Order: sequence, then structure tokens, then C-alpha cells
Amino acid sequence: MRHNVLVSRLALGLYLVIFFGYLLGPLVIMSMTAFNSNPFPTISPWDCFSFEWFQVLADDERILRSIRNSVVIGLGTVVLSVAMGLAAALLLTQIWPRWRATYYTIIIAPILIPGVVLGISTVVFWDRMSRFLGPATSDLFHNGIFLTVLGQSTFIASYTMLVFVARLQRYDPGLTEAALDLGATHVQAFRKILLPFMRPAIASAAVLAFLASFENYNTTTFTFGRYPTLTIELAQKVRYGINPSISALAFIIVMLTVFFALSAEAWRRGRMKMAGQAGGDPVPQRAGILPAFLRGNWAAVVLVLFSFVAITLFWTARSYSPEQCKAEVRAAKQAEAAKRREELLRRREEMRRQQQMKGPDIFAPSGRPAAPGASGRPDTDRAPFGGVFDPGNLEGQSGTGNAPRDGSPPQGGTEPQTGAGTGAENGEEPGNGGNRTTPFGSVFDPGNLSGTAGN
Repeated sequence: MRHNVLVSRLALGLYLVIFFGYLLGPLVIMSMTAFNSNPFPTISPWDCFSFEWFQVLADDERILRSIRNSVVIGLGTVVLSVAMGLAAALLLTQIWPRWRATYYTIIIAPILIPGVVLGISTVVFWDRMSRFLGPATSDLFHNGIFLTVLGQSTFIASYTMLVFVARLQRYDPGLTEAALDLGATHVQAFRKILLPFMRPAIASAAVLAFLASFENYNTTTFTFGRYPTLTIELAQKVRYGINPSISALAFIIVMLTVFFALSAEAWRRGRMKMAGQAGGDPVPQRAGILPAFLRGNWAAVVLVLFSFVAITLFWTARSYSPEQCKAEVRAAKQAEAAKRREELLRRREEMRRQQQMKGPDIFAPSGRPAAPGASGRPDTDRAPFGGVFDPGNLEGQSGTGNAPRDGSPPQGGTEPQTGAGTGAENGEEPGNGGNRTTPFGSVFDPGNLSGTAGN
């Protein structure tokens, strides 16, 4: 029994390690590349530990401007999406039961529609609206921030509505009815009863809407106009080549996310601890070196350690200089390049020597060994392959069609080829006296086909 429990725990631990490694592994690797001095985002090979890419990021005006645009668009999307989602959720709880399924399907439909379709439809619709309402609204309806907020809110409002619907499942409508019976108006009942109950859901929906707007690309790529968001700017940088400053930005975003998550968890646990003490059920305090507000609150402890590490990195970046390390790495790379250059030259020399050891070229005029003549001696007057490769054939200077092996021009005392015939028989003009033979050693003589050639 104990053995089975141990195996189950080990399997569960291994599964959790693989699961979280799959989720967080790419983020960890990208964060590590922000501290490598290599100009390409990589951790192998590792050159030097450096903070220079954070400075490059701080000097990139386009990235900073796109972050500002993303924050402005995100805040506008939060306001519009939370308002529409809350109204849709309240209407869903009050509509006739027979219409709830149809209404719910219509509200959820934007989530299922591709973002590209939403972006194109947003641009086309508001362009027609600007033409219908007149030139006075053209600047507003063609503004990139306005169009992006409207385009993103069409589907982000559906996400916020789901959050509000889940919260309203725990709400007792009798509280609102009791307030109305006591003389409160609908506005007062909503503001003093329903709204405080929905406050946690509103906060969660606002965070969800902002994050969904901040990372959206498909819809924004058709609506941003002159106000590119961070995702649009990063996509353009990836298209033309990136540097580790993008990794530095990713590291900052991850650290901010962890910081706010730990802060929210520490605040929640602190409230639970205070509520327990106020309700007459105090949490037992143990003596220790930790302050009172950190005891029993692991999120607060981790938050303090996290803040200490962040501050340490910041002060280290102000005084640390990687120039010495970069000089050593540069010298090592130059030595490696020189070694590779010497190896390449050695291989080229070896290939050249191997080519020199090969046999003669048989297609060269002097490349074929001389064949023995009738007397048993090498026939030095016979050209290889019947003289068809004699360079003189191209200039029409071959007197006999049988050039010597060395390609030298024929001598004046050389006898004409036996059986070559007269100039008239070989197709020569009578005025040439029969001393000019056909090119390429008479191999193209028409008489060769009928067996009448002298050769």
C-alpha cells in the first residue's frame, strides 16, 4: 500500500514538472537571453553576462510609443467591455427563460468568429458610418485608437460577460427585491447592493479585458492606423530581424506579472487573516524573526524576496560593465576564425595537389598517346581522334586535315593525305587548286556515306 502511494506521488510530481516546464520553459529561456551579450537572442553560445539590451530597449522610441498606445487602447477596451459585459449578464438573468439560450448564443458568437473577420468588418462598418454621418465624423471613425477599441470590445465583452454570469449564479435576487420593497429605487438597489457584490467580478473582468487587449494581434492589425500597438510593432521587428532587446521586454513583462500576482495573493491572504481576527477566531501567532504581517502569509514572504532580487539587479546594472569580458570573447572568436581560415587553405592546397596527380586529359589535342605506325614506331604525324580536336580546324588553316600531335601548323613539305582526291572531288572550288581540305579532317565528307571516300 505504501509502495503504491509512493509511486503515485512520484508520477504526480513528474507530471507537474513536465507540465509546468512545458508552460514556463520558453519564458525562462527567453528571459535568460536578455542577459547574453550575443547580438542574437540565444543562450548557446553564451558570451558575457550583460545588461546592455535593457538600455537598447530604453532607447527604442518606437517600442516605447507602441507600449503607450497599447496601454491607452487597453484602458478604453476595459471601460467599454466591462460595461457591455455587465449589462449583457444582467439582461441574461432577467430575460424570459425560453429566450435565454438564443440570447446566450448571440452574445457568445463573437468569441467563435476569427479576429481577422472582426477587424475587417469593423473597418468597413465604421467607414460606411462616417460617409453616412458626413465629413465631420471622418477623423473620429478613421482614428486608429477608436477603431481598435471598438474592434477589440466586440469579442472581449463576451469574455467579461462570462465572468459576470459566473458571479451572478451566487447572487440572491431577494436582496434587490427587499431593497425595492423598503422604498429604494432601482439605481439605489444597484449601487448599494448589486454593485458591491459584483466588485470582485468587475476587478477580474477588467484585468482579463486589459490583458486580452494588450496581446491582441489579429483584430488590431486591420484597425491600428497610425497608432501601432506593441504586438504590431514586435511583429514588424521580427519580420526584419530582432535583437535581445525584445527578450529584455519579455523579461520585464514576466516580472511585472509575477509581481502583481504575488501582490494580489498577499493582499488576499492578509484580508483573510484580518477577517479571522475580527470575527473572534484569531490565528495563533508563533514567535519568530519574521514581522507580524509576514507570518502565515507565504505570498508576502515571496513578494519581499522578489522585490529584494529586483532591486539588487537594478543596482548591479548601474555599476556592472561587461567590456573586459566582451574583449576576451572577441579575441577568442578572432582566434577561432583564423584557425578555420588556415584549415580552409590547407584543404584547398590538398585538393590542388590531388588534381595535379590525375592523368592527362584525353580530349586535349596532345592528350592521346601516339599509336604505332606500320614500322612499329609511334606515328607522331597522326593526330588523336582523326584531328577533329585540332585547334586549327576552327580557323580553317589545316592543310591536310591531319595536324601534328603538338598542334603546330603543318609544314610546307608535308605530303597530302593519301586518297583524299582532288579539290573538285572533295567539293572544293576549282580555283583553289585542290590544296584545301574540308574542316575536321574530312570527317564530314559526303562521300563517307556512300563508301567512296578516299579515307
